[in-house]
Amino acid sequence: MQAVNKYLIITPIVEEMKTESGLLMTSNDTSQIRYKKGVVVSAGVNVDAIKDGDTIYYDGHAGHKMLLNNEPHTIIQERDVVVVE
Repeated sequence: MQAVNKYLIITPIVEEMKTESGLLMTSNDTSQIRYKKGVVVSAGVNVDAIKDGDTIYYDGHAGHKMLLNNEPHTIIQERDVVVVE
C-alpha cells in the first residue's frame, strides 16, 4: 500500500496518559486532547519533510480511519502534522 500526493497513512499510537500527580487519565479525558501520536506507514510522493517510519503528532480531528490489511490506520494530509520526532 502506498499513499499518494500529500497524504500519509499512519498507525495511531495509544499511550497511557498520566497527570503530574501520577493519576491515570480516563479514555474520555484523553479523547479531549487535540493532538494524537502515530507512526508513518506510508508517505505520499509529494510529502517533503516526513518519511516512512517517522513518529509524528497530528491533529486528532483530521483525516479518516480505514482498515488496511485488517489493521486500523488513519489517513491524513501532510498539513495536519504539527511535530515530527
